[in-house]
Amino acid sequence: IKRLRHHACLALWCGNNELEEGLVDETWTDIAMSWADYGRLFDELLPALVKQHDGVTVYWPSSPHSPTGDRNDWNNPNCGDAHLWDVWHGSKPFEWYRTCGHRFNSEFGFQSFPEPKTVRSFTVGEDRNVTSYVMEQHQRNGTGNSKIMNYMLDWFRMPTGFDETLWTSQILQGMAIKYSCEHWRRSMPRGMGTLYWQLNDCWPVVSWSSIDSLHRWKALHYMAKKFYAPLLVSGLEDRGKGTVEVHLTNDGLTACDLTLKWFVTDARGGLVEKGSRKVRTPKNASRKVYTLRLKKLIAEQTERNCIVWLEVYDRRRLVGENMVTFARPKHLELSARPKISVSVAAGKGNRFVVTLSCKASALWTWIELRSTDFRADDNFVHLRPGAPRTLNVTPAKPLTVKQFKSQLTVKSLVDLSRG
Repeated sequence: IKRLRHHACLALWCGNNELEEGLVDETWTDIAMSWADYGRLFDELLPALVKQHDGVTVYWPSSPHSPTGDRNDWNNPNCGDAHLWDVWHGSKPFEWYRTCGHRFNSEFGFQSFPEPKTVRSFTVGEDRNVTSYVMEQHQRNGTGNSKIMNYMLDWFRMPTGFDETLWTSQILQGMAIKYSCEHWRRSMPRGMGTLYWQLNDCWPVVSWSSIDSLHRWKALHYMAKKFYAPLLVSGLEDRGKGTVEVHLTNDGLTACDLTLKWFVTDARGGLVEKGSRKVRTPKNASRKVYTLRLKKLIAEQTERNCIVWLEVYDRRRLVGENMVTFARPKHLELSARPKISVSVAAGKGNRFVVTLSCKASALWTWIELRSTDFRADDNFVHLRPGAPRTLNVTPAKPLTVKQFKSQLTVKSLVDLSRG
């Protein structure tokens, strides 16, 4: 407590992790401690020490924990915090998240593989198959690789190779956590917090992290920057009704008057419908601001040939964006050749400005540098024709424009399963 109490990032002292999930019983057993001794340690001793040596930060006896009612009801949806693993460990579909009305979702997650550069650091050529001995030794969840592949085939086409499988798993992971976080943020004030498991790794492993052991950001970490943004626009599709509810979630302490714009395109990016309207979001609240009614349009276009693009502006400044589909990505009639154009300009210091544009929709478009690590302000972006995207990229070491261009590669979803 003395060592950590002055850290600015300290939000809460937690007595233990998951003991109340069945590791406490009326009496001591081979697998549980007694509630009486548990109480002496976690309800009396530790909170008293926190109060004595900190006196400011909140103490919580366990996670998950229900502060009222039956303490054995540790994932009580009406109070406390919850660890929700029905997706992943329970193999439930992503849609299950939208049935959850828990108050604070403090642990849930989904695995992915590290990117190819990281995997090459602990493999040789013959190891580069997700079922190889080495790859399975770098997976500490016994059925983890199988779960990734099962979920992957639910949502995406079969990748064509090993590297493509690694990247697809990262997009899949990001989509899973985005699905859950956007739902819980839309539900505020019912749901007032989410903490996905986990941030980072201490060794090169297949895991739930969004940053791998070599500090490389996975697709999830880039996506988290958007679904955790203080101002979030999200769409809730209803396939049966052919509607998209547009929600604005505002964690700020001031209300916002904004402009919502939407573009409905076919899967290749051809514009079918567009519109805009003035919207207002209260402070520290989430609300539905509009409903797009697209049943007739979908009947004409089919679900597989329809993409809804959402944008929110504060005057002329883009402050939020999202993309909604009615079909799973594996069934979208995307162009196999989106013809992505790339321009590179030198920025300040060692920064480069990369502008991406396309002739046909390119989903989850990402950049790589073949032999140099980098940081970018965005990646794994959705491109539609006529709407260029600009990424600010800072390599880990100084590069000339020529060197940067020679290392730069750009790919999108269709590259992962192209025959």
